[in-house]
Amino acid sequence: MCLSYEEINHNIASIPAMGSKSHNSKSQQFQHESKVDLLQSAIESFVDGILILTPERELLHANVCARRICRQLLPSGSSANAIPEEIWRICQSLIDSRTIFPGEKIFIEFELETDRGVKLRVRTRWFPLATGEQDCLLVILEDRNQTSQSMALFDAHKYGLTDREAEVWLLRRANLSYKEIADQLYITINTVKKHLKNIYAKQHEMLWS
Repeated sequence: MCLSYEEINHNIASIPAMGSKSHNSKSQQFQHESKVDLLQSAIESFVDGILILTPERELLHANVCARRICRQLLPSGSSANAIPEEIWRICQSLIDSRTIFPGEKIFIEFELETDRGVKLRVRTRWFPLATGEQDCLLVILEDRNQTSQSMALFDAHKYGLTDREAEVWLLRRANLSYKEIADQLYITINTVKKHLKNIYAKQHEMLWS
């Protein structure tokens, strides 16, 4: 299951801010490096994609999930640190909002679907990376297809669905029609309806047991 936006914000906010390195104190430098490692470890543990960007579009950090999502959106041959235009337009809206609403804490959420079948929920807000330094952009990328699959698999285990029922439920959670499910699984529409009826019955039974 994916962490909620509030949980991700809380977890990242609880990590001490990264300050500048001290050339005069090995102890302070060690503390700084430890904070950097802690922040990066926390980001990598998230199921959702996490990007940290400067307002100049420079990528400071991206976890594995974020890099995978960006590769799906970028043209072939793009730089490994390139930010997809679809995502940057949302970030630019947040940057512009500072001029319109100075001093306000604003975050932007946007549902994005591309012609390549990529479905994302993009959330972005300002992230104070270090005291006295320029704020950065925290961008959270939720792969809606992956989320739907995870929830369908969770339901299959929770309600004790058969393998075929799980396949039908996975496609139904992805908003496929009865006909599309039937075509993909090489079964009839009536069989799809029968499986869904059994699934709803199992859900109802557990709800009222």
